Amino acid sequence: LFDQIPIERMNTSMTINAPAAWILALYLSAARRQGADPSQLRGTTQNDILKEYLSRGTYIFPPKASMRLAAEVIRYTFHRIPRWNPINICSYHLQESGADPVQELAFTLANAISVLDTVRDAGDIAPADFPQVVGRMSFFLNAGIRFIEEMCKVRVFTRMWDRICRERYGVEDPVLRRFRYGVQVNSLGLTERQPENNIARIIYEFLGVVLSRSARARSVQLPAWNEALGLPRPWDQQWSLRIQQILAHETDLLEYGDIFDGAPVITRKEKTLEDAAQAELDRVIEMGGAVEALENGYMKRSLVESNARRIREIETGRRVVVGVNRFTEGEPSPLTAGLQQTFLTVDDAVENEQVEALRVFRSRRDGAAVARALERLREAVSVGENLMEASIGCAEAGVTTGEWGDSLRSVFGEYRAPTGVGGVAGGDGASEEMRAVTRRVRQLSDLLGRNLKLLVGKPGLDGHSNGAEQVAVKARDVGMEVVYEGIRLTPEQIAESALQEGVHMVGLSILSGSHLKLVPEVLRGLKERGLEKLPVVLGGIIPESDIQKMPPDSIRRVFAPRDYNLNRIMSEIVDIVAAANAVTLP
Repeated sequence: LFDQIPIERMNTSMTINAPAAWILALYLSAARRQGADPSQLRGTTQNDILKEYLSRGTYIFPPKASMRLAAEVIRYTFHRIPRWNPINICSYHLQESGADPVQELAFTLANAISVLDTVRDAGDIAPADFPQVVGRMSFFLNAGIRFIEEMCKVRVFTRMWDRICRERYGVEDPVLRRFRYGVQVNSLGLTERQPENNIARIIYEFLGVVLSRSARARSVQLPAWNEALGLPRPWDQQWSLRIQQILAHETDLLEYGDIFDGAPVITRKEKTLEDAAQAELDRVIEMGGAVEALENGYMKRSLVESNARRIREIETGRRVVVGVNRFTEGEPSPLTAGLQQTFLTVDDAVENEQVEALRVFRSRRDGAAVARALERLREAVSVGENLMEASIGCAEAGVTTGEWGDSLRSVFGEYRAPTGVGGVAGGDGASEEMRAVTRRVRQLSDLLGRNLKLLVGKPGLDGHSNGAEQVAVKARDVGMEVVYEGIRLTPEQIAESALQEGVHMVGLSILSGSHLKLVPEVLRGLKERGLEKLPVVLGGIIPESDIQKMPPDSIRRVFAPRDYNLNRIMSEIVDIVAAANAVTLP
């Protein structure tokens, strides 16, 4: 990848988390081959593992083992690559998983504190040098549609981080206490219905992180208007880039100081947010910190509850989403009209090419050197040694990413994080629509002779669990018995669970674009177990052209982002299960 690219002159950003130590090792191995001076290398590894347990799900090891890896990257770069930004703490993914501004503030800062405490407690960085470690911390934020509140949130972030740096870590230099952050504005609120409205949403969300000069983002990336439809094309991404360029080069926003300093409304809002966020942060710290609050399920459960509230507000109309639950009538969008595909698709041949390239790479390397490097890695893990040098040795020997991960897995083991679904109160008991669905579930359960039982499955490596979690919560709230075992299940595991649990329906959630491969594998597993007549429904970002490819006798319904009303989804599930069991509801 970096052939003929002078690494020493580059500033490379790596959006990588669980395998951050390994990807950095590969990068350093390439730099050594070029003869680059490590002390001159510049770049960033995201390396924020804790948010993976709460949102994206790209983790393997238990939290404490993963924290060790993240901290070792920070310690190694401090000693060897001082210009490197070793971690980028992310609130972005927390908001995408349902966090409100208070949770986003508190949980993000709790994560940062846990990381810094782990690095400090390792003892190989002198107390006098530790402020330099603090000063290399950076953050990656989200910005939602309520842009005044979002602007206040960022101003509170800067103030709370300054206080943490000064009071907890003794950082006197204000430059090292600076809240360094970049932003991608919110994708969660982008809609499939009337997607042209998403451009307005993106612009308003953008304003929240650029209006206030004292809290202005150092870098911003904007999503594309059609992300709720599929993978954006280069032109869609260019449109988002032009929005930034127009604001920077055509407007006068950047010519003035902070126009909000001293504004009474802003001051009051900031105080409300800061007081609530500090109380929530104190609560997490009293539990023992972010790792403990993650392991006991508190943070994940809080996010699921918050997201459930958001969805209820949309369903009931208390939260207006233009084009979705209000102002839904209008002219067809010329952006999506006709047969032109409005998103990018990936050729299946790409996977085959990569598999073949990996096969060839393995055939040409020194197998004995690979074995020695992996043994050295396992030894370093066992004795508590920083894994970076052993990982660089693996990179130089030709070890693959999978082999590196499997070696650590053999020592650390695997981990399944709390789903956050258990114990979440769905609320909304006053909704007549929900009461009607609950009655239908009870009637069908009586006819079936036992509770209607739904299996919610997340096959493959897709860690985006919001939809599955909210379906599971709603199904339980309307009286169904729910089986939800979290993310990253194999099709075989889902099929076997359906058999063992005796469910009436399987609901699959897939947002990774791999539905055309995974759905047939699940159906095959069900058929092998004599469950070929068990109704299956599918939810996710499924293009219309792919919906037509689903076998209608097996996949009874495909739910897309436009199907936002969970009560109606539950009612359809009742109808499908009733038809599959040849019973008629009164």
